[in-house]
Amino acid sequence: MSARYSVRVAKDYIVFCAGHFITYEGSVCERLHGHNYRVACELSGPLDDNHYVFDFIALKNALKKLTDELDHRMLVPTRSKQISCKTDDKQVTLQFRDRTWSFPREDCILLPLENTTAELLAKHLTHQLIDELKEKHRFTPTSIRMEVEESFGQWAAFDWSPG
Repeated sequence: MSARYSVRVAKDYIVFCAGHFITYEGSVCERLHGHNYRVACELSGPLDDNHYVFDFIALKNALKKLTDELDHRMLVPTRSKQISCKTDDKQVTLQFRDRTWSFPREDCILLPLENTTAELLAKHLTHQLIDELKEKHRFTPTSIRMEVEESFGQWAAFDWSPG
């Protein structure tokens, strides 16, 4: 018999409000808009000496920190093949074909993503969480499921396991 243990956190304060737009079908770019995103995360792993996978409080704190970094920002994909991104100390300028947007640098978060879809945001948050868990807690789960809800009832998820 094999057993699997996990902990899951989905709190009403693990949220972020952010602006974005995505490209799709190779030639379409959405209008600038925003979402009130919610994040949920499940970690799996063996039980430790205290008989739990990972401390709920530490997981909530880590997720809150990650979502706070995205809160009230313009989400900018820096690896997009369709949207060019130019930055300096004061401005971020984005261009898609004949459309140009310019934002104060301090209002943007530059993300190493191809697009700011909920799927890729979930992947980004997962890798940020892995770094936090290793660095601060010396912990590597056996798997992570990160979920990002961009509007009520619309979730995307990213599942990670090492190796």
